[in-house]
Formats: sequence, structure tokens, C-alpha cells
Amino acid sequence: MGWRDASRIALIASLHIASLAIMVFTEADIVAKLCFLLAWGILNFFWLGLTRRPLVSSALSLAMIVLLVLVSRLKYDIIWMTANFLDVMIIDNDTLSYLMGVMPGLSRNIVIAVVVVLPLVVLLWRFDTFRMRLRTSLIGFGACLAGLTAVSLAQPQEDWETFLGGSYVSKFARSGVAALSELTTHGYMESDAVVADRLKLLPDATCAPAKKPPHIIMVHDESSFDIRVAPGVKVPPRYGSHFLSFDGKARHFVVEGAGGPSWYTEYNVLAGLSARSFGKFSYYVTRIAAGRVERGLPTALRRCGYHTFTIYPALGAFMSARSFQTGTGMQDFLDQNSLGTSRVEPDQFYYDAARRMIERDHGKGPMFLYVYLAQNHYPWNYRWHPDLLPEWKDLGNTPFVDEYLRRQALSQRDFARLLDQLKRDFPDDAFLLVRYGDHQPDFASFILEPSLDEAGIAQRLTSFDPRYFTTYYAIDAINYKPVNVPTALETIEGPYLPLITQELAGLPLDASFAEQKRILQRCQGQFYACAGGAEARRFNRLLIDAGLIKGL
Repeated sequence: MGWRDASRIALIASLHIASLAIMVFTEADIVAKLCFLLAWGILNFFWLGLTRRPLVSSALSLAMIVLLVLVSRLKYDIIWMTANFLDVMIIDNDTLSYLMGVMPGLSRNIVIAVVVVLPLVVLLWRFDTFRMRLRTSLIGFGACLAGLTAVSLAQPQEDWETFLGGSYVSKFARSGVAALSELTTHGYMESDAVVADRLKLLPDATCAPAKKPPHIIMVHDESSFDIRVAPGVKVPPRYGSHFLSFDGKARHFVVEGAGGPSWYTEYNVLAGLSARSFGKFSYYVTRIAAGRVERGLPTALRRCGYHTFTIYPALGAFMSARSFQTGTGMQDFLDQNSLGTSRVEPDQFYYDAARRMIERDHGKGPMFLYVYLAQNHYPWNYRWHPDLLPEWKDLGNTPFVDEYLRRQALSQRDFARLLDQLKRDFPDDAFLLVRYGDHQPDFASFILEPSLDEAGIAQRLTSFDPRYFTTYYAIDAINYKPVNVPTALETIEGPYLPLITQELAGLPLDASFAEQKRILQRCQGQFYACAGGAEARRFNRLLIDAGLIKGL
């Protein structure tokens, strides 16, 4: 063997050793390491099938592994989840737009990387004289793919593992097996194969309220719940009043996400459907539903003459929020760029934007405003806007709980101010206000049952223990007396809020919401949890047959 061949073999070996080093430092256990090796084999044999050159294939495979680890760590730093196969499978224009928006230098870095990498690949191509037969490459690729599939199915990844750092490559590879298996078995969304019933849809212009309907303001109260359910937490005076409705009742709201995914509840309260119906695709529910789910509260309200608005505190491309909401009937979508800000603002900022819209358009007919708040978003390990509520004194809880309570106090103050301003500025207008907590804060799972370890908490979350998914919803009114109040049960699952909102406003229900009301009454406030998901699957099929859900 000449020195040239020896140097080629040494270079190939060094690339494989580098991948093994990544495996040792990033993969957590023996199953993860085995999946990493099988994924590494899949990549190498794939590139060998295309290039026939082992040096080029190992270099390209290593570049992909490094890129995956870096992207996964970046995603984990931002939203505490590692990269998933679905990030690639469901990539869309909104995702690219959002990445470019939050990382302005990304496009430049991609161009630089391509300019640097391409010449290196050409050099390796010229330097590499070894060849592998295509048949051998295909056999190796098939064997590694079969091995990865067998391991992934025999040792399925738990949903909560995506919220842990590390094992970036193995989790990505295993999620691919799970996602493709789920897609071929159930599609994106669970639904019955066939149902005997049909929804009797009416023409668009058939809504005739008995009297002039109120303006409706729906408030997405970020990360808010009544923390008194956790033992030993000290709260300020009159803390509980924020969770009471106009009739003095406290109502409970069962959501489908814990600690972070606000868009699950966004899907619930606008589409009136369950994110859990998407199974392993739930995390991407608004991205999948965009352009496919046309049934929703905004569409129902537009049928009754409402003009629909969203005030959104982030970029509209985030999780395809703009595309999803537009598909459910939202006419005007104002994101942070439209509002003239690039940061999280106090609740009062978004309420002021809502008041300006009402002042401009309240004479043109009833309005629906979906106001998405953000000041109580994580993290709570620092004093956010210390200039606000300067009289606040910590109560002796852990620092993040006291900061959480301070921000809740700000929310309570700002909402009370909104009510006063609406009464003062629009004395001749009627308003129905519906508020809800979109999920519990991320630390809540550690304080609800302090004796539980991480495994116990994970079991509670994966079994959807209601204690970990219950927030609140509340009803307020100005110059208006809500009707059909008994429909607003003490405890409901999130997808019923659009139905209840229409009932409170005294609006005639279309066929889909009339059917959902019957489910509400049968299931006593449960939706996906009713009959093990059977009611939700049947309802999804009814909407598909009616053409209100397409392509799922």
C-alpha cells in the first residue's frame, strides 16, 4: 500500500472516529448509541449509493450529523425541545420565514457554508480513488434501516424525552420511524373511517340573532392558572378574584399542553377541535391545520356579521399562526411587526391596540378581537419590567414563583383597567369578554406534588392527569347580560370554548357547533377524553365529510 492510499484510509478513519466521539459525548444510553450507529450507517450507505466514494460519503455524513446536533441544540435552547424528524417532514414557507426573522444572519451563513463546503467536497472527490459497488451500498442501507426500525419499534421513544437535552441524533432518527409509522397508519389526524350521520350545512347568510350581538373580546392569558392548587404557596390579597366570572363562579379549563405549547390551546379555542387528535403530530398542529381546517369560531362569527381581528405578540410565521388563523376565518391579523414592536410587551400594550381597533370600527358592526398576551411567558428567573408595579413585595415563595405572582398581579391590574376604559369610552356598546389560561407554567409540574420525582411527573403528564392540565376560564360583560349561561359548565375541555362563546353571545349555532353542543351535553364537558377519543374521532369525520377539514 502506497502512502497515498494510507493517507486516504487514515482520513476516512478519522471521520468515522469523529462521529464516534460525537456519539459518546451526546448519546445517553445503550439504545440511543445503537440508534446513532444505525443512523450513521444509513447516512454513509446513502451517500455511497450516490457517490460510490467512501471518503466523500463519510465527510457528507459527518457534516449532516454535526448540522443536526447544532440545530437540535439551538432548538432546545429556544423552546426546550430537541430536533424532530417532523421538523424536516413538515417544513414550510412559514417556518423558513420565521427562522429568517429571528436569525437575520442565517441566509448569509448558509451562503458562506455552501461556498466553503463545495470546494472541499470537490477536493475530496478528486482525492478519493476508492469505490464501493452500488449493490453493496443498497444492502448496507437496507440493513441499517431495518435495524433502526426494529429498535425504534421495540423500544419506542416516550413523548416526554423530546423535552430532555442530549441524544440528538438518536431521537431524530427514532422520531422518523415513529412519524412515518403513524402517518401510514392513521394519517395526520385521527378520525373514524366512516360515520352514518351527516352535518346539515346551511348557507352562509343564515345567522339571524334575536337582538344586536355584543362585541366579543377573547383574551389568551399566557401561562395563567390559579396557583393555590399547589401546596404551601403564599398569594397576595384578593388573588382569586382574577379567576371569577361576572356571576361570581370559578370555572375550570382543561387544556392539552403543559408548560409551553400555547398554540395547542390556540387551536382549541379557534378551531374548536382537539390537538390530541393529531397524536404524535400534535406539536405541529397549527402548521398542519393551516389551509386544511376551515371550521372555526372566526368563520362562525363572520357568518353572523362579525369583523374578526387577532392581536398577536410574536411573528405571524411562528408555528404558521397567521396561516392557520386566516384559514379559520380571521380577517385582520396583527403580529409584532404590525404592532410596531420586536419584544414582549406588557398586557396594557395589547389592550391599547384592541381599544384603538374598537374605536376605529365599532360603528361598522359587531367585532371579534382575539387578544394574545405574553407578559407572563417564561422565564421567571428575573424581574421583568421592574418599573411596573414598583410597590410589589415578594411573598417569601421561591424566586420564580414570586415573580410569576408579580406578573399575574400586573395582568389582573391591566385587565381591570381595560374594563374601566371600555365602560368609559364606549358607553353605548355591549361587550362580552372571555378569558382563559392557555397552560400552566413550566414549573407548575414540580410544585403540584413536590414528593414526585421526574419519572413520576412524566407519568402524570403522559397520562394527561387533569391536575397538570387545568387552568381557568372566566366570563365578563359590559352593558350586556350573557345568555345561555348554563352551557358554560364548571369544567370544560378547551375545544368547547368557541361553542360556549357563541352561546353566551346569543348567536344561532351552525350545524357543526350544534352537533358539538350535543357532544358537550353527552360528555359533560369532556371532549377528547370522552369515550377514549371516540367522540372526537367521530366529530372529525363529520367535519371531513362536510368539507370543513381537507387533506387530513
